[in-house]
Amino acid sequence: MSGIQLFYTGAHFAQEWDMSHNTFNRRWAEVILEAVTRHQVRHICIAPGSRSAPLTLAAAAHARLVCHTHFDERGLGHLALGLAKSTAEPVALIVTSGTAVANLYPAIIEARLTGERLIVLSADRPAELIDCGANQAIEQTGLFASHAATLNLPRPTADIPARWLVSAIDSVLSQQTSGAVQINCPFAEPLYGGDPAAYQSWHAGLGKWWQEQRPWLEHSCATQTPVNNDWPGWRQKRGVVIAGKMRAEEGVAVAAWASRLGWPLLADVQSQTGQPLPYASRWLADPRAVNWLSGVEIVVQFGSHLVGKAILSWLSLCQPAAYWLVEAMPGRRDPAHLRGCRIQAEIQPWLAAHPAPEQPEWCPELHSLVADCSASCQLFSSEADQTQLAAEREGLFQPVSGESSQAVAAEGGLYRQPAFAETEPAPEPQASCHSVLSEVGLAQRLPALLPKQGVLFLGNSLTIRLVDSYAQLPAGYPVFANRGASGIDGLIATAAGVQRGGNRPLLAIIGDISALYDVNSLALLQHSPGPVVVIVINNHGGQIFSLLPTPETERERYFAMPQQVDFSAAARLFGLAYYRPDGWQSLNNALTQGWQGGATLIELQVADAAGARSLAQSWRGELSQNASQTHHANLIQPLAEGGNGGGK
Repeated sequence: MSGIQLFYTGAHFAQEWDMSHNTFNRRWAEVILEAVTRHQVRHICIAPGSRSAPLTLAAAAHARLVCHTHFDERGLGHLALGLAKSTAEPVALIVTSGTAVANLYPAIIEARLTGERLIVLSADRPAELIDCGANQAIEQTGLFASHAATLNLPRPTADIPARWLVSAIDSVLSQQTSGAVQINCPFAEPLYGGDPAAYQSWHAGLGKWWQEQRPWLEHSCATQTPVNNDWPGWRQKRGVVIAGKMRAEEGVAVAAWASRLGWPLLADVQSQTGQPLPYASRWLADPRAVNWLSGVEIVVQFGSHLVGKAILSWLSLCQPAAYWLVEAMPGRRDPAHLRGCRIQAEIQPWLAAHPAPEQPEWCPELHSLVADCSASCQLFSSEADQTQLAAEREGLFQPVSGESSQAVAAEGGLYRQPAFAETEPAPEPQASCHSVLSEVGLAQRLPALLPKQGVLFLGNSLTIRLVDSYAQLPAGYPVFANRGASGIDGLIATAAGVQRGGNRPLLAIIGDISALYDVNSLALLQHSPGPVVVIVINNHGGQIFSLLPTPETERERYFAMPQQVDFSAAARLFGLAYYRPDGWQSLNNALTQGWQGGATLIELQVADAAGARSLAQSWRGELSQNASQTHHANLIQPLAEGGNGGGK
């Protein structure tokens, strides 16, 4: 054979091999996507990339998958997180190789702590391109360490039967009942083209599985609800119920159960119980409450990740004879490390197995404390309003009335101009203290601002703490938040996922630093299937740090980091309706417009540290002179703990 013939034969063989290899990459990806859907996956979030093309094209062609896209993998991860929260189903993601995978890390961490199931399909370079200087190639195997389970697939090859591939996927997904799974998928080039008819026999080797809906390998595990046999005796005792993060239907059931028992219910803002004894994070600081509740014999807690430290602090001090914590997620869920019983069970079946008899309240005195807190809400709200009015008179802050983004377009874009020129005296504001916007006032009015049949998403740092302390939300009204690691990253993207998953009107409330941190994710709101309103509370930085005992200059520069921005340009950039109300009535008007459809950004400019100070002062004001100073310190100091750019 001549050299020319040998060259031609080799080139022809390589071309045929490339074409068949293209096709097999696609066949392999199709099996992966089909196997994933057998585990209740309906939504898949896709970032652009070439190495992930076989997975992306297979997902796009799949009839049962709803595809979501985003150009920013960090936002994409939180979009999937929000979808998983609202649907209570696992959500899959497709990302290309390299740092694209690493950008999912914050969402993976949050999912591990709060239980949402994420399935990461990470495309990868084949082994021969790792650790040799090849482009966009990093060591992806085990990238998420203990934060996610991992399945490292081999390079696609017809030498491995399809039944091995589906069995491996079924096994890892069945064992991971909460948190994230990374399925790492290396693909060798070429990635496109090929003969659509090639490798049909390999593909068809799964037989009738293609026409069914079940996994290839089904796992069966015991799901019997554990029963505490001594419950008939304990339910006659003096008990307290604590409600942490739960689903809406669980919160309603827990509230009814506690009411029948006559036991006080200490409810977190995420509990969705309706908080029959609202403002618990405030009145628990009152020594009368500590005294009245000192007779408690058993505490039953449902859910975890409490927002306020007050309930946890009281729990640490009371030392009940019995402490039961009921939650479906595995692992330790009690940061107070109390001696007790950790019950891993779904909440509603457990309630059904532990019936509650009708009993009178054993601690009705608590209602008087709730009434006192309700009355004091108006006092603290007025003080916050007066603080803001004083700031306006000094020319430090000026609310700007705006009915649309066009109305503020001439004010200098993203960076806000000084309220007044140095040579101009500041005019006296005409608004009364009852109309001036404030963080505390927003929290108090929140129940009336919620959309009908909607959902609420609360940002971290001050936002969720103020709502926990000053609002009583309706029973069964869905409330979502990222309170696992409590970071401020990805909040807009998570809210977008929550809205897409439930297709209900969404009200999201976040701080200005949180919004800046995730401003790219405003793009996800452009095509929302239902009305979305995002209220950005602009208090000029991470004002939760204003409570830190640090010198003022260092505190502002190194902790609060005020950015002096407004968000009109951001709204224009992503095509969102924009409002900057100057009072409660104009806020109501903006919300009314927002609920008509589309996405709306409302910037609420408030006095810098008024919200944080009001929160701290409310606790101090409700402590008598005989209150435990240690208990007080335990409540105030953690409030200012934070990080990730703006406090948690």
